[in-house]
Amino acid sequence: MTGLVDGDLEDQVSPKSAAALRAAMNRLFEGRPQRTDGRLTKENLYKEAQVSRATMNRAKTILAEWDAHITANGKATPGEAKRDASIADLKARLTKKTQECTLLENKLKAAHTAIAALYHDNEALRQQLDKDISTTVTPIRPRGPRQRR
Repeated sequence: MTGLVDGDLEDQVSPKSAAALRAAMNRLFEGRPQRTDGRLTKENLYKEAQVSRATMNRAKTILAEWDAHITANGKATPGEAKRDASIADLKARLTKKTQECTLLENKLKAAHTAIAALYHDNEALRQQLDKDISTTVTPIRPRGPRQRR
């Protein structure tokens, strides 16, 4: 095998195949696949370009660009990235609402405890009042007729 310089890398495939691979790569990166499900895989790249796997494997420069893009941006398509961002947002909102519900539940339990204590205090006071009234009430004796001045 002979060593290849960067300029010779793309010459291993025809210009037509290279153009098809670049167009397919751009469509996949932009989330506009025409012939595949849009996942960012090399299998989808050669199928999207309608070239053979062997042809794709000979396009070293294009594969290096593909690998660099995947390394920099990950394998998520624009739709998947949007979906993942939406899921992350929903998870954050759910966490916040769960915390709010927990706080409100704790306040409700405290209010329940306070109401129960007040109810028992009220009942005890009523019992004490009933007891005091029955034992300490003395009838008032009528006085004689009032005299007018």
